[in-house]
Amino acid sequence: MHLPLNEHTVRENDLPAIQPVAEYTSEKIRELRERHKISQAILAELLNISLSTVRQWEAGDKCPKGPSLKLLNLIDREGIDILKG
Repeated sequence: MHLPLNEHTVRENDLPAIQPVAEYTSEKIRELRERHKISQAILAELLNISLSTVRQWEAGDKCPKGPSLKLLNLIDREGIDILKG
């Protein structure tokens, strides 16, 4: 049985506190991609999503959620090499 992570279970298991991931606006996604000098297609491949999704994010039509949001945060903090493999 999986228990939801909360302050009580994190403390019990001696795990580091899990910080929420910030939202990524269309401007922030574009800036992140340009900072790492990658195209929309390369970002899509790194995140294992469609090029259309990246385009929709940058147009402001959709926002990244779930695993994609976590991966964007990881790229932002650690760089794209963390996802190359």
